[in-house]
Amino acid sequence: MKRKVNKYVIFIITAFFMGSLFPFAYSGVDNGLDQLKIMVDVMAKIDDSYVEETQPKELILNALYGMVNNLDEFSEFINITNTKRIKEETRGEFGGVGLRLLGREGELTVVTPLPGSPSYKAGVEPGDQIIKIDDQLVKDIPSQKAIDMLRGLVGEKVTIIVKRKGKNGKDITKKFTLKKARIVPQVVYPKMVEDKIGYVYIEDFSGHTIADFKTALADLKKQGMESLILDLRFNPGGTLDSAIELAKIFIGDNKLIVYTKGRKEEYFKEYKSAKTALYPDLPVVLLVNEGSASGSEIVAGALQDHERALLIGARTFGKGSVQQVSTLEDGSALKLTVAKYYTPLGRMIHRDFKKKGPNTTGGIVPDMVVNFDLATAKAAILQRTTLIYSPSQKTAKTEGNEVKDEQLNRAVELLKARKVLGSLNIKELSEKNSKTKEVTEA
Repeated sequence: MKRKVNKYVIFIITAFFMGSLFPFAYSGVDNGLDQLKIMVDVMAKIDDSYVEETQPKELILNALYGMVNNLDEFSEFINITNTKRIKEETRGEFGGVGLRLLGREGELTVVTPLPGSPSYKAGVEPGDQIIKIDDQLVKDIPSQKAIDMLRGLVGEKVTIIVKRKGKNGKDITKKFTLKKARIVPQVVYPKMVEDKIGYVYIEDFSGHTIADFKTALADLKKQGMESLILDLRFNPGGTLDSAIELAKIFIGDNKLIVYTKGRKEEYFKEYKSAKTALYPDLPVVLLVNEGSASGSEIVAGALQDHERALLIGARTFGKGSVQQVSTLEDGSALKLTVAKYYTPLGRMIHRDFKKKGPNTTGGIVPDMVVNFDLATAKAAILQRTTLIYSPSQKTAKTEGNEVKDEQLNRAVELLKARKVLGSLNIKELSEKNSKTKEVTEA
């Protein structure tokens, strides 16, 4: 084993001197060669003396995790398994059986089958407990592995056995053989509120968000919508293109939406709107909170800077950095922060999470700060988005009692007042509420 490690060490040092592994080393920054020798010494000592046998590959991978993941909160070394999952999340779709699941170690319970999915068509019901997937008992495998077994290539078959309560109250089991299909989760949730006010909650910015959002707006217009509440609370972001396209729906005239700036000139980029917007005059109130991040903050910053929407809620998360993903030779990937986002008026969205206090910059501060308990806010949104579908029932249902939503109620009040006052003067309302912009660091 020791000889094997020595060969590995020779390879690393040779690669170092050739410049193929560390092309920046010749600059002498931070005395990189000496530090590399220390790393090699540590590997050798671990191999020689650690209480359990180790593998050189695992040690190198752990070193990569530490080197990259400690740069900032968002740079990351991604192993081969997770690169596939990231691609699925970016597209906003995947191959699967169409189940929303509640997973705990040893347990996998169906929250709801998605309408039109293989599970829904087969008759899987909310509350079913999955006890077996193919030939493996769920209690014997990690919950994430169980979920991964239900995903995969379109056309693949998987067999599940579920336990449910029968009509006599006793447990019964049912077996389903399901063919995996293309699953597109719902991320846009529209409804009419009152007084011709439309409401849309967007869960994240994935590959199909904009198409779904445009369809939702068109449907709300048919129902008489004259103003809109756009809810981006707890929206963690997603693809940059989707966030920019959403802002372009409300902002026209080739205006700047966001720009990026990094150490290299190639990372300075400007993103502008088109000449015309789809809804240039629709009055908009935008809801944001501490859970609004990345793409949500790009939209919020652009609409606020161009006085195109009134922002209500709490200061946003402050995730305004650009990550570039590079695929490595073995199929793993390096996600590296290369630039930061700035609003049209030059405000840096990113917050330095190592600094504390009310004077820190970053995030988007609403025009009207309405603090709202995060747990209650989440419950208020879930009651509108967590729909339970049952093949045996004609209509979906929501769970839980009605939760009072202070931020949404304030938005409704303002838009109702607009009908009386004749306009939604964003600048005037913002100035009147300027005292509420004092931010308390959470």
